[in-house]
Amino acid sequence: MVAVKGRKSSNKNPPIFSHEFVIQNHADIVSCVAMVFVIGLMVQVTSPWAYMFIAIHHNVTNTTEDPTAMIKYATGWKDACAVFFYFLITIIMHAVLQEYIFDKISKRLHLSKVKLSKFNESSQLIVFYTLSALWAIDIIIRENMLLNIWALWEEYPAPMSFSLKLFFIGQLAYWLHCYPELYFQRIKKEDIPQRILHATIGLFFTSAAYFFNFQQLAIILLTLHYVGDALLHGARLVHFISQKEKRTKLSFLVANSTYVFARLATIVLTLVVFLYGLRKLEFNFDYDTGNFNVPAVQFSAVSVISLFQAYLLYYFIAKQIKRARENAAPVVVKTKPKQKLRKREGKKSALSEDDDLPEVDQATKKNLRNRPSAKK
Repeated sequence: MVAVKGRKSSNKNPPIFSHEFVIQNHADIVSCVAMVFVIGLMVQVTSPWAYMFIAIHHNVTNTTEDPTAMIKYATGWKDACAVFFYFLITIIMHAVLQEYIFDKISKRLHLSKVKLSKFNESSQLIVFYTLSALWAIDIIIRENMLLNIWALWEEYPAPMSFSLKLFFIGQLAYWLHCYPELYFQRIKKEDIPQRILHATIGLFFTSAAYFFNFQQLAIILLTLHYVGDALLHGARLVHFISQKEKRTKLSFLVANSTYVFARLATIVLTLVVFLYGLRKLEFNFDYDTGNFNVPAVQFSAVSVISLFQAYLLYYFIAKQIKRARENAAPVVVKTKPKQKLRKREGKKSALSEDDDLPEVDQATKKNLRNRPSAKK
């Protein structure tokens, strides 16, 4: 009798509180934490504390005198509570997009490990850049910032609308969520420093513009930056997905042109606002009202933004020149020396016929040829 082997019990579920368990279920864990605040909002005892994390605070509009006035907001310490709550929401949204969209697309493309890492990075960045740019353009149009460009310095420090304040809280939450995502997404050690630097730069510029009350200028600059970077990552995705060289070249041409324009426009607008517009106003430093119109802040902002944009342009142009040289370099093909054949002419012709066939057909024909010799 043949002994029946018992089925090996395979436990695919990792131990609770292990690294693998946290990584696989981090979206559910974070959802439970976010639900604590939502449920706390329904209970009368805890609703003031939960409201502090979910709602937008620091209203500066007096609605008793004019009930129809648009509510405006300023910055304050309670914004940190709102940033923490929307930080949790951002982690959940990232996990949902990764599992139900990005992973399914990448499985169909059959990418290598290196390309898969770049694909996931570009996918989540292009979603963030696109949504942020569309949201920012809507705010710019509603608040008439482009046609009333001089209001960027004449009304400084201007209070924020609800949409503008929520936009910056969402931006801060996104850049903060990039740090734990390095662990949740199993980012390679060699890629971690670059990801940390990218998130830190985004967090630094966004938080500096927010707390120094340059939100109106910052949303225009962020729109330029996000449109340029979104097109670059979109061109990278086209390179991964599309097999047509013309489509890839066209997408990179549009993306590269927009990227350079965004960098130059950022420098020009920064110089106009800080070195022309704000210098026409009286220098004043008042922490309570959020007025930081002093030469130290002006020159620091101009220097940091201009140097950073110049560095991005230099790095971008150097990278393009390097790629152009690599593409223009002639490809050297090493030819192997011809080997002398010592076989008979009949066997040469048979081998040449076999080489044109697929590997399976070659083996079949070889077996058929050897059968008569075996019978003898």
